Amino acid sequence: MLWKTHIAFCAYTLVRRPVFDIVGRSLSSMAAKNPFIRDKAYIGGKWVSAKDGSSFEVKNPANGELIGSVPDMKAVDAEEAVKVAYDSFQTWKETIAKERQVILRRWDELVKKHKDDLAKLITLEMGKPVREALGEIAYAGSMIEWFAEEARRIYGDTIQAPTKSKRIVVIKQPIGVACMITPWNFPSAMITRKAAAALAAGCTIVLKPSEDTPFSALALAELAEQAGVPPGVFNVVTSSRASTPEVGKVMCTHPLSAGISFTGSTAVGKILMRHAADGVKHVAMELGGHAAFIVFNSADIDAAVNGAMVAKFRNAGQACVGANRFLVQSGVYDKFCDKLAQAMKDELKVGDGFQAGVTMGPLINERAVEKVEKHIKDAVDKGARVLLGGERHSRGGNFIVPTLISDVNTDMIVTQEETFGPLAPVIKFETEKEAVIIANAAKVGLASYFYTNDIPQAWRVAEALEVGMVGVNEGLVSTVETPFSGWKESGLGKEASKYGIEEYLQMKSIVFGGI
Repeated sequence: MLWKTHIAFCAYTLVRRPVFDIVGRSLSSMAAKNPFIRDKAYIGGKWVSAKDGSSFEVKNPANGELIGSVPDMKAVDAEEAVKVAYDSFQTWKETIAKERQVILRRWDELVKKHKDDLAKLITLEMGKPVREALGEIAYAGSMIEWFAEEARRIYGDTIQAPTKSKRIVVIKQPIGVACMITPWNFPSAMITRKAAAALAAGCTIVLKPSEDTPFSALALAELAEQAGVPPGVFNVVTSSRASTPEVGKVMCTHPLSAGISFTGSTAVGKILMRHAADGVKHVAMELGGHAAFIVFNSADIDAAVNGAMVAKFRNAGQACVGANRFLVQSGVYDKFCDKLAQAMKDELKVGDGFQAGVTMGPLINERAVEKVEKHIKDAVDKGARVLLGGERHSRGGNFIVPTLISDVNTDMIVTQEETFGPLAPVIKFETEKEAVIIANAAKVGLASYFYTNDIPQAWRVAEALEVGMVGVNEGLVSTVETPFSGWKESGLGKEASKYGIEEYLQMKSIVFGGI
């Protein structure tokens, strides 16, 4: 078994919603058993409904079963959340770093304690296998642990004054209310990577999670409360897809909002940046990717295939840093395609994330499946060959067969757009220069990967790629220690690492005179 059901729960799990949601529809058995299913949003330390009483349903992408319903909040609800967060900021910013560290450590301990239920919640909401979800919870917890430590490492500076009568010092202070909009593909890790940094810096938070995965956000808020985060410091506003634009606008434009941090598509990021520009807000954007995965003739092909399996098929290909274009040098092209096809056959088992042995779950919704199908059809119509897959899975619904296509060229949509699904298109190239040109042709620049055993080439290519993160003979670049940031239209700012907390701090110069 990958996980075990808890026999007993902490005292706070004893008072729970019934096995029926607010409109009387029965919940799925998995949802009914999970102690973190909430039918309210979280504002000011209270579980609240939308002011107009509306709600929306959240369903399991693997089977369409109802998980539950949450409030469909609008602009007026978001405005209240920002005001509450601003009021709470007046006291939270006065806490000393050690106090914030202690609270964050408790939060991390609670996340670890409830990792099984939190992982099952992720699988319920977005479909990834439980084993993968457990990995996400470990990563999410590592962010809390890291920024608990960074809370005590917010350093200032002293500067030599131009005259004897002056002294110059620089201090850093929290920006204020940090508004956040997070995606569905990593519904816990994308929250803690932002929220833990903001709390460590002394900011308060208004979080709007994806409409597909609100329960993971609410669970983290509940555990933060248990850890001692004061009321109003961590607020969660839930809203449907239709209501999200008005909520997002409030988060970007409200006079009491200090900044907006967003992870999602480049198109939406640009809209939020326009909103934030009027108030000259702090902006941190982690946007779209279109990662190239390059295999040179000198590469260890077995290692490259192993890296490709991680970089492409983790989370069913639904990762912003996921490999989207495979560029393989002509000398090893056929060998790489053959070995990757075999690895896909051997290692990828599609199914419900709760089933034993499943390594790839469903895509998040029908739109995602249709996009993969569109990219496959366009490629085939323009001369690509399907080596594996190419169709919907026999399970139907949001399941699709992992697909490998060869003879791909740069005129195909799959080489121009991020697929965000389990489709691996392989392009043949001849020279190092050609590979770098193709890789850098994208408007975005989040991550790239390449495999080579030529050390000079490793340095040349790593420096030439126009991206924020490069994996050299490595298919997984995301760690808590590594700065997560993009170039070009992949965003602004950075997350994780020692630099992540800087997004929630502002610098102040203090000049003392008359000395």
